[in-house]
Amino acid sequence: MQFELQILGSASATPMTGRHPTAQLLAVGEGRYLIDCGEGTQWRLLEHRRRLSSLRVIFISHLHGDHYFGLFGLLGTLHLQGRQEPLLIVGPPGLDLVLTTQAMHSGVQYGFNLTFVPVDTEAHALVYEDALVRVSTLPMRHRVPCCGYLFEEQPRRDRLVKESLPPGLSPAELAQLAQGHDLPANPATGRPALAHAAVSTPAAPPRRYAFCSDTLYTPALAELVRGADLLYHEATFLEELRERAAQTHHSTAAQAAELACAAGVGLLLIGHFSSRYKQLTAHLAEAQAIFPNTELATEGLVVAV
Repeated sequence: MQFELQILGSASATPMTGRHPTAQLLAVGEGRYLIDCGEGTQWRLLEHRRRLSSLRVIFISHLHGDHYFGLFGLLGTLHLQGRQEPLLIVGPPGLDLVLTTQAMHSGVQYGFNLTFVPVDTEAHALVYEDALVRVSTLPMRHRVPCCGYLFEEQPRRDRLVKESLPPGLSPAELAQLAQGHDLPANPATGRPALAHAAVSTPAAPPRRYAFCSDTLYTPALAELVRGADLLYHEATFLEELRERAAQTHHSTAAQAAELACAAGVGLLLIGHFSSRYKQLTAHLAEAQAIFPNTELATEGLVVAV
């Protein structure tokens, strides 16, 4: 089953040519989950031929404009396109008031049910679950209430091995095995008891993606994202501006790598780059010196887990 992340925007507060405000799209099976929605996100989705109608849930990390100003345009377009499927928005308290106020003063009455789930940005807690994923908050330390999100794939069923199945099994018996149950002996056919484990191979471990938004370097996060297959962590500055990073409640590329190393993740993506940096080779070198399996979260990048 697909588990794929696409970077739609990797800039920090000030956009620049070729670098857009934060937005990411996570695809898990048929589910599409938008993570942050900076200005112009709907344009980025269209440019990458991603159907706006496929969005299931939108997760917002905090109420700095570069992380949610694109919501107004996106919701308006969904309305104009005739969306009828419900849409869920998960984010910090206050976002619902902002959206309601904007809709009220622009005279918009959405043609679909829009539900808002407020989160406690200081807690690590389950905030959303469906048949494909479980999503929990990750507390960030920023200038305003802010959280990241941990996406965990729901456990998959073991796969039946066709060559190990005895002949003559009924559809009901096959369904029972597929659901992980053992079969009792069948006196009518003379078939002996059949253990599910004897005719299946274990499913791969659930895949995990951790999105760490704007934050001071927070070593305690390592325990919450330990062993994640993929970690995104902001890297607004280089180490030479470590004090500036602390003053603005951001992190450096080296700090992002230190967290990835401590957490033992599979792959680190760094992003949210300050517009002062026209080239990003120094960010990559700084992070890779600590955590070699690091990539830049550049515009349009697709990472399959």
